[in-house]
Amino acid sequence: MSFRDPKEELIEHLPALRAFALSLARNGAAADDLVQDTVVKAWSNFERFKPGTNLRAWLFTILRNTFYTGRRKAKREVADVDGIFAAGLAEKPAHDGRLQMKDFRRAFEQLADEQREALILVGASGFSYEEAAGMCGVAIGTIKSRANRGRARLTELLELEEGDALEMTDNATMAVLTGNNNSSI
Repeated sequence: MSFRDPKEELIEHLPALRAFALSLARNGAAADDLVQDTVVKAWSNFERFKPGTNLRAWLFTILRNTFYTGRRKAKREVADVDGIFAAGLAEKPAHDGRLQMKDFRRAFEQLADEQREALILVGASGFSYEEAAGMCGVAIGTIKSRANRGRARLTELLELEEGDALEMTDNATMAVLTGNNNSSI
């Protein structure tokens, strides 16, 4: 059985890595740095990758671990209490429809980190619950619970009623809300 060279396959996963990094970091520049750190770590550790296994899951795990390691280190840094710097970095998207993207982002940011992570992995990124559980180092039931609680909380925050039509053009966002992981990022 022949396997593709993971160094060649890596490039195909960059858009999904960027989307996941953006959902964690909530800042474009920080997300780009996180993806770059992930690629450097993966590239320098390809001898540890087992051919025939899921390269995408391996890369997402590296990205996730890099993010949380950085957060632990950042706890020792001075926070932007007034939000002046963060406000200057935010870019409001131009998204039409009943449910505006900025409303979704605002609601999504209010979710617990674990719920947001689960929704991105199983909703927007298309990983199975089993794959997401493996990447996060938790039981499958835990990932399912986090995703379901996250969706319920989003529905509440967005004041959606059962049967409401969602007029969104962003497939990844729809996948997060509905649990349909047939989206492409």
